[in-house]
Amino acid sequence: MSFELLEELVTCPFCWETITILVDPSESQTYTEDCFVCCRPILIDTEINGDNVQVRVTQEDLGF
Repeated sequence: MSFELLEELVTCPFCWETITILVDPSESQTYTEDCFVCCRPILIDTEINGDNVQVRVTQEDLGF
């Protein structure tokens, strides 16, 4: 079994820039990662179904 991260293009929900993130295709997960452009926290939700990888990004609830 080889471990390889997948590159996925997503749009930051804060600054609307397209950024590249690395996704672990071995399991579905939800995590927070800062945008490389505006440094705001993005909630990343990955869903793995066989060879199909679906990535959703939303603004992390900052509690304001």
